[in-house]
Amino acid sequence: MRFTFNTKSTALYLWMGVIFLLSHQNGQDSSETSGILLELLKLFGIGPGSSVQGVLSYLVRKAGHFTEYLILAILFLRTRKGRGSSGRSALYALLFVFLYASSDEFHQSFIPGRGPAFSDVLIDTAGGLTGIILFEWKQSMLERQNRIFCKK
Repeated sequence: MRFTFNTKSTALYLWMGVIFLLSHQNGQDSSETSGILLELLKLFGIGPGSSVQGVLSYLVRKAGHFTEYLILAILFLRTRKGRGSSGRSALYALLFVFLYASSDEFHQSFIPGRGPAFSDVLIDTAGGLTGIILFEWKQSMLERQNRIFCKK
């Protein structure tokens, strides 16, 4: 039997593991992940308890959700490349992102100081949708470029 190493699938599974580990942090550790930004804000005179600091910390955490799932969708689509229509793959990717985000929020319901939030599932899914759009846009640009060079 021959073993083949699929780097695209491996990257997808590793990224899923990263998301799982990040959501496995307790509430205190999770809040501290945006600590670098908070330290930078102190340099600009925006200290603890400031409403600006609270809003920016919230936005950074939600941008993290968005970005995690944007990357997840792109990695998923890379594993599906060449397997049928891109429209069907995009639909599968969106469904995959939504289901993984939902399972991630369910997982967080068992972590001290954390809880599930459907709004996070929506943010995650929006990130995934953005990743799908970016991936499909890049693919169409590459195909257009190939058609131009093939005609010459």
